[in-house]
Amino acid sequence: MSKIVARPSPSRESALETLANLRRLSNLWDRALGIPGTKWRVGLDSIVGLLPVGGDTIGLVVSIYILWQVIQFGLPKTILVRMVLNILLDALVGSVPFLGDLFDTAWKANTKNVNLLEAHLKQPQLSQKADRQFLFLLFGGLILGLLVLTILAAIVLTLILRALS
Repeated sequence: MSKIVARPSPSRESALETLANLRRLSNLWDRALGIPGTKWRVGLDSIVGLLPVGGDTIGLVVSIYILWQVIQFGLPKTILVRMVLNILLDALVGSVPFLGDLFDTAWKANTKNVNLLEAHLKQPQLSQKADRQFLFLLFGGLILGLLVLTILAAIVLTLILRALS
């Protein structure tokens, strides 16, 4: 059963350090490089995502790592679900060749998720922490989504290669 707990769960110093690390990682992955002559910024996600099949999988693994780190803050279920939906939308649309890479430059799921964490931590009221069973189901669904997307991407790549040969 869920419990009411004060946030953040880790020590204040540890929480601030983790938050700073997550912010750096999300910036590297979503906003590291400016596109000359524009206000657009892209990160490693947009570059690595150009690699067929594996690039999007690497991006998804980074997003899952960020989500895993976020769990220590004791966020409520609604915010965790929003984070997972951000990740799944990024992975789903991002797996479409070329169009997905354009989408990745604008969506920035990791930045959205770190922003959700920061906004939650600024709220002074208590929240209901997600229980272990919910977290297990959440990660199980996310891992299942990763497997399905990887299999679908491999099938699409195989069909494209067959059509070209």
